[in-house]
Amino acid sequence: MSTTTAPTATAAPAFNPALLVGGYEVVIGFETHTQLATKSKIFSRASTAFGAEPNTQASAVDLALPGTLPVMNREAVACAIKLGLALGSHVAPRSIFARKNYFYPDLPKGYQISQFEIPVVQGGEVSFFLGDEKKTVRLVRAHLEEDAGKSLHEDFIGQSGIDLNRAGTPLLEIVTEPDIRSSEEAVAYAKELHKIVTWIGICDGNMQEGSFRCDANVSVRKPGAPLGTRREIKNLNSFKFMQQAIDYEIRWQIEQIEDGHAIQQATVLFDPDTGETRAMRTKEDAADYRYFPDPDLPPLQISQAWIDEQRAQMAELPRTMAARFVADYGLPEYDATTLTQSKAMAAYFEATAKACGQAKLASNWIMGELSRRLNAGETGIESAPVTAAQLAAMIARIADGTISNNAAKQVFDALWTGESADVDAIIEAKGLKQMNDSGALEKIIDEVIAANADNVAQFRAGKDKAFNALVGQIMKASKGKANPQQVNDLLRAKLAA
Repeated sequence: MSTTTAPTATAAPAFNPALLVGGYEVVIGFETHTQLATKSKIFSRASTAFGAEPNTQASAVDLALPGTLPVMNREAVACAIKLGLALGSHVAPRSIFARKNYFYPDLPKGYQISQFEIPVVQGGEVSFFLGDEKKTVRLVRAHLEEDAGKSLHEDFIGQSGIDLNRAGTPLLEIVTEPDIRSSEEAVAYAKELHKIVTWIGICDGNMQEGSFRCDANVSVRKPGAPLGTRREIKNLNSFKFMQQAIDYEIRWQIEQIEDGHAIQQATVLFDPDTGETRAMRTKEDAADYRYFPDPDLPPLQISQAWIDEQRAQMAELPRTMAARFVADYGLPEYDATTLTQSKAMAAYFEATAKACGQAKLASNWIMGELSRRLNAGETGIESAPVTAAQLAAMIARIADGTISNNAAKQVFDALWTGESADVDAIIEAKGLKQMNDSGALEKIIDEVIAANADNVAQFRAGKDKAFNALVGQIMKASKGKANPQQVNDLLRAKLAA
């Protein structure tokens, strides 16, 4: 698809009765402020470094002092192009900057330079899995704008101050259609978008520092009714708090409606200490901001050659890599999408799969035991004590029948704890090799059959549970070393005879 042609529209999500909350359908749209990974601000040369002393990185341009003029940061535009390419959006060859007028203590100019009528990125979508179900959220736009400053409230001395270091920091505001239907879906969308912007390198994704801030527009309605009045939950900078805030807001709105009250459009904040949202101010509409084209900035022109240049420089995108994993390794789409949640995980999987030649087994172990331990330790795959080469060596021993899946868990545990770095040495030291000698195994099977005449009779009478009981006895007699598949095959053959 050409980047200068508007993308084909995706249908809005169909109504799903299973998602009703107290008889109401939840409708959520997202606005995400993504701080761009540039060294300087969007219209000045002032630094964007985090953590400087208050008001040491606010230039005359950022404050719009008389005689100053904004100059567009080329790297910020390049970031917008990359996002458009990553999301399958239309990158506008010509877009306009506007002044968004409002008065707030941390807005030094009395207006914010943003984009309104013609944004730089238009349309696109974000797809992700919620459980085993694939979801797609349509995007309205992503527009470039400058950040405001920050109000600092020192409660212990009863004073407030303004830090203007953030004023002029470059942002991409990414706006969705109201396609999200639950708090779980909202968090899954936000995590997927977070993955994309960090993957392509346009944002560091640090939510605690404010680099990735989400606003959730939440409303409820009876099925088939027009959209309800929305309330916007501002500055959600944690996935955990995001879900808590949306869940509380849904319950609050339903209770208000059930009690006969009308919902008033408003901007609200979430208080993690109380678990509640509280109104901050009445929500404005576009007309209240009195948008008009910024007279100091000409239209932003983006050539096809610049778009092609950015495309050539981009790394393989997660959705492209996931499709390749399906095509090259035969993985289910769910596995491929999960394994491309980060570049580090994708690289770990690919190194393991290539080394052992068992892509599905590698996927199962990475998504299963490895991820479980990483989550328990709250660490990333970059810090995993089991290397891709070690996991591949262990999987190869499962595939060639040397060890069973149960024995592999003991091997994995030894690798994880650093007991040894050599898979074969662990297998030998712990005596984990499977019994593959058919003669010795047949002897055990014969003894179990002779000692369990009742189970044999029950199996021959059509009771499958009796077969499993016999298998259990055989595995016990072999001290867990018998090859389970070999046990099944030999046992069935003997019972049939």
